[in-house]
Amino acid sequence: MKIRTMLPDASILPALKRFTICIALLTLPAFTQQVTVDVTPGHSTNSFSPLRSLGAGIDRDPLNSVHVLFNPPHVGSMLSAGWGSVSYRLNTELSVQAWHWNPRGKWSDPSGQGYFVGDPNSAGDITRSFGYNLPLRGTTSNYGTGSGYSRVDDGDTNTYWKSDPYLDQTYTGESNALHPGWIIVDLGSKMGVNAMQIAWGDPYATNYEVQYWTGDDPIGNPAGGNWKNFPKGTVMNGKGGLAKLQLSQKTLNVEFVRVLMTASSGTCDSHGSADPRNCLGFAIREVYLGAESGGKFTDLVRHSPDNFQTATYASSVDPWHDPTGIAKDDGEQPGFDLVYKSGLTNGLPMTVPVAMLYDNPDNAANEIAYLEARGYPIRYVELGEEPDGQFVLPEDDAALYVQWANAIHKVDPNIKLAGPVFEGVNSDIQVWPDSKGNVSWFNRFLNYLSSHGHLGENNYDSFPCS
Repeated sequence: MKIRTMLPDASILPALKRFTICIALLTLPAFTQQVTVDVTPGHSTNSFSPLRSLGAGIDRDPLNSVHVLFNPPHVGSMLSAGWGSVSYRLNTELSVQAWHWNPRGKWSDPSGQGYFVGDPNSAGDITRSFGYNLPLRGTTSNYGTGSGYSRVDDGDTNTYWKSDPYLDQTYTGESNALHPGWIIVDLGSKMGVNAMQIAWGDPYATNYEVQYWTGDDPIGNPAGGNWKNFPKGTVMNGKGGLAKLQLSQKTLNVEFVRVLMTASSGTCDSHGSADPRNCLGFAIREVYLGAESGGKFTDLVRHSPDNFQTATYASSVDPWHDPTGIAKDDGEQPGFDLVYKSGLTNGLPMTVPVAMLYDNPDNAANEIAYLEARGYPIRYVELGEEPDGQFVLPEDDAALYVQWANAIHKVDPNIKLAGPVFEGVNSDIQVWPDSKGNVSWFNRFLNYLSSHGHLGENNYDSFPCS
């Protein structure tokens, strides 16, 4: 269980109604200090209900364990700790997995694969649920998981990374240049680079830029540098296939190289044209980065279908998957019916999550419809989990937030939304500078919601802790 507390309504951020934080119990040396407590009626500055503000979090558990953890004796022991409200954490998002909150549902492709949507009217109880690995993944590892691998340099040109179709202009209503796809290659140390080869998939980028990072680490210190184009790194009207790029005459000593994609071919991937989502975004089969001299190209990338590959990062992931990707090795999420009927919620409304970074809005909407049809009280609905730890840009996260908010509010216009759930941090989250030099993730996220008329829907944001 994860314990956390919630500040009362008087927030330091006017845009938010509530803001959750973690508390740690520390052993401190003894000292004497005078404390004055004013209990005069009318002098209070604010108030809160401990029953509703002090609570616990439910998270992923080991495989085949939730039926034991949520049996009456264990629930009774847990409730003896004295908390009130409960929040449900979604660990599948940290593992780059799609979440089947309901094991029963429909696939978008009649063959039984594609985009999954849980059944809002299924009979019986949901006692456990699972994440599903994504075969179109482009990130080797993130701050949530070290398992899995990127398809960008797995050594197999039959596999490919593909970006999230919900960040395409078809769904955002904005130019793809405002939500570009990107991949980053981390060579591990500075090396001489002047050439790159990209084996494009479908859809491929027609306009893109190959860039290098001027600072020390764009992942660990994103505000400490800028992306700069290679002298010959700009491509317009690209044709797909295997693109061989001479980035500069002389080699440049670089470690991190980014391919920034701003216009898509709209051609359909290997899953066909029946579903338009298969034709949106960007796809890369394999990347090769290194130096060319005398007509000979030396590749510096390690290609391997595991964590021995050269580390790569991707802007987003297409949530397309199939039943074989079920990630039981990572454990199980407790089912909603099991949690609500166990008594662990104390009869109070529970904060519930919907998957967003690796999912589709219909699945989120059906989840809320399911819970409300069964009369389960919902306090807030949190959209997504720890985007900062998964290197999602704030404008992209906000664009998904708007789509998910619209879908959920079609089910219930009055339900209160929350999110994003951040990593446990003690300072402002930083991100690569935008065109105005703004490096604040949270400020840019709020700016996007404000400019799109959705700021008032973000009721609070939280920082989970272990």
